[in-house]
Amino acid sequence: MSEQIYDIAIIGGGIVGAATFYKIQKAYPSLKIILIEKENKFADHQTGNNSGVIHSGLYYKPGSKKAINCVKGRHELVAFAKEHNIGHDVCGKVVVATKESEIKVMNQIFENGVANNTEGIEIITGDQIKDIEPFVEGIAGINVPCTGIIDYRGTTEKLITIAESFNDVSKAMLGTEATGFEHSEAYNTVITTKGIFKAKKTIFCGGLQADRLAKKDGVKIKEKVVGFRGDYYELTDEAMHKVKHLIYPVPNPDFPFLGVHFTRMIHGNTECGPNAVFSFKREGYSKTAFSMRDTASALSYPGTWNLFFKNMKFATNEYRRAFSKKLFLKTLQTMIPSLELDDIRPGGAGVRAMLLRKDGDTRDDFRIEYSKNSIHVLNAPSPAATACLAIGDDIRVMAEKHFGLK
Repeated sequence: MSEQIYDIAIIGGGIVGAATFYKIQKAYPSLKIILIEKENKFADHQTGNNSGVIHSGLYYKPGSKKAINCVKGRHELVAFAKEHNIGHDVCGKVVVATKESEIKVMNQIFENGVANNTEGIEIITGDQIKDIEPFVEGIAGINVPCTGIIDYRGTTEKLITIAESFNDVSKAMLGTEATGFEHSEAYNTVITTKGIFKAKKTIFCGGLQADRLAKKDGVKIKEKVVGFRGDYYELTDEAMHKVKHLIYPVPNPDFPFLGVHFTRMIHGNTECGPNAVFSFKREGYSKTAFSMRDTASALSYPGTWNLFFKNMKFATNEYRRAFSKKLFLKTLQTMIPSLELDDIRPGGAGVRAMLLRKDGDTRDDFRIEYSKNSIHVLNAPSPAATACLAIGDDIRVMAEKHFGLK
């Protein structure tokens, strides 16, 4: 029996890898595709530890890949969830301005949303906020009815299951870490902890390991992935009535994250957070998680320090809140003043992959590049989960162009 040579190997079993598998296999059911995931569960890092929000497209620069793919992907994601009975709820959210100095930024965000075709959004008054969220104190806001929540782990698993059903040879491998890559004219060799796999083409959707996988594949990139952990609290059962939908602050344009918000989750709990602190381990989900390799890699990179220096005040405040429940609560009370210490308890955490330039810039768009019979997803930050099916389409089109799919 001859050795199986796959048409495509996909490295990474998060939601972008799963959506890529689904999109290409659906369009080309005769292709033999293998997806390789190092963990024992799919969606075990960024996908499975995010806040579960279906983003609206409100925040992103008009015309950017983030803006276009977020709106396009959101519609497709909701339709997919309805078709396949995946837990989701288009419950809406409010973006809340609590002081006059936030109104200008709030209006800019609203105009972004209009330009990005974020349907149904409207500027609302403080009284109208209370009609939606009675415990929130704000002077104005944006009502965003098309935002929702979803089970991203369940979505990832369903995408992979459907993709596997199109071709009896195609499959997804768990607990299989890709450790090296070799190229020949006939195929690429993927060396893993469970043996060697051969494929004519490879697609990398490595998330937190995207830069390292690119370098192992011989791709030269100037940027480096640096991880930032986000810690969550959650509302106690007694305080759950204080949040009915999703509640976001007006983001500070000088801070590269959206700020602490309230998210009613698909499984019934309500998260408060996250903060954003440098992670001493790329895949570490506790305050004490540490990797010498990851720490040395990040702290020896000029981009990390440039980001720190640009955001020193923010970074200091974020670290203080990471270790102080009272300070975390104080931030939450900006929007819901009636919250008390007993209303919140420690929740989970996630780590975000930030592809940093040497100057410390984090606002790069989605970035997907082709090199030597391989496609690399180098940067897919939020709203990548919402946009996953649109990103999968972009990768399919790129594969058609460079791989000559038939």
